Amino acid sequence: MNLKILLKLRKRLKSRKPDFKRYCWDRKLRLRRESWRKPRGLDNAMRLEYGGKWSGRKRVKIGFRSPKIVRGLHPSGYEEILVYNEKQLENVDFKRQAIRIASCVGMRKRVLIETKAKEKGIKILNPLR
Repeated sequence: MNLKILLKLRKRLKSRKPDFKRYCWDRKLRLRRESWRKPRGLDNAMRLEYGGKWSGRKRVKIGFRSPKIVRGLHPSGYEEILVYNEKQLENVDFKRQAIRIASCVGMRKRVLIETKAKEKGIKILNPLR
């Protein structure tokens, strides 16, 4: 199938996907809502999928996965490459990969990376404004 169609399909599937909440996330302050962990334990109601308020919670299952071709891609359709210096730009394929400059890179090195990327025609996902 076409890559753009699959990216739209992934976006639609993700919008229908429920929020997977960790078991007992509302009882302990240190547990955040987003931190999914598989329920373990012999008598865990969520793992056994029965009983009261935990039976209605959705668990992570393979049916919620996105299509294999677009899995892990940026919404623009490019594969993300994290770059720390200019030398790493040599291995980037500008047709199917885009770069994200690491947050620990300083301003001087960042400007050098961006100018070299523009010369090679590489897309930058987090350019300077």
